[in-house]
Amino acid sequence: MTESIQERVAQVQAAMAEACARAGRDVQDVGLVAVSKTFPPEYVAEAVAAGLTVFGESKVQEAAQKIPLCPARIAWHMVGHLQTNKVRHAVHLFRMIHSVDSWKLLEAIDRACDESGARVQVCIEVNVSGERSKFGLPPADVPAVLEKSTGLMRVSVAGLMTVPPFDPDPEKTRPFFATLRELREGWRVQTGLALDGLSMGMSHDFRVAIEEGATWVRVGSSLFGERPKRQPPVGLDD
Repeated sequence: MTESIQERVAQVQAAMAEACARAGRDVQDVGLVAVSKTFPPEYVAEAVAAGLTVFGESKVQEAAQKIPLCPARIAWHMVGHLQTNKVRHAVHLFRMIHSVDSWKLLEAIDRACDESGARVQVCIEVNVSGERSKFGLPPADVPAVLEKSTGLMRVSVAGLMTVPPFDPDPEKTRPFFATLRELREGWRVQTGLALDGLSMGMSHDFRVAIEEGATWVRVGSSLFGERPKRQPPVGLDD
């Protein structure tokens, strides 16, 4: 029998609690972002009924179509790569953007917020692994962006995000999560920013990420099952 979303939510929450216990952390300090990209509003509604309140999308155009059809009490987070030409739409849709990977993008978000009256929290995406296929700032470039961010009017940098190289063995991702946590400690001293948020860990490795300090885990398939094939978006062309 196929597991229901409610059953999957309970399993993920139990796994999060176990990881927190192993690390001596309070489970209340780790947030779950239910990554609903490519899943229809009915799946989101079922997850909300199971108690989830924070959902993540990776495409602005998909989110713009989906969000009006979902329960109103959801906090939406952008977890995918954000193009600068989508920023004006994104600041209306999302409470937090996890994937800010350049100063140019950060400035564009602040300008769009100033124009619309919105306020948005962001995480700076860091390419800890150095993979060319990954988005994110090289670690050496992060301090300068963090220092300049203190002059922004309507955007606050809440923390850092990373996506490690995929490995079927989640233990292989541990060094990348540990490195981001260690870098964060140095950047806190260097910039004076709290950088409390660490957005790291997905379905296959969120347990390890929690053990290494994640405050947000971005979980999709473990909650919703295998992703349906993405339908071509309508409007807001890439």
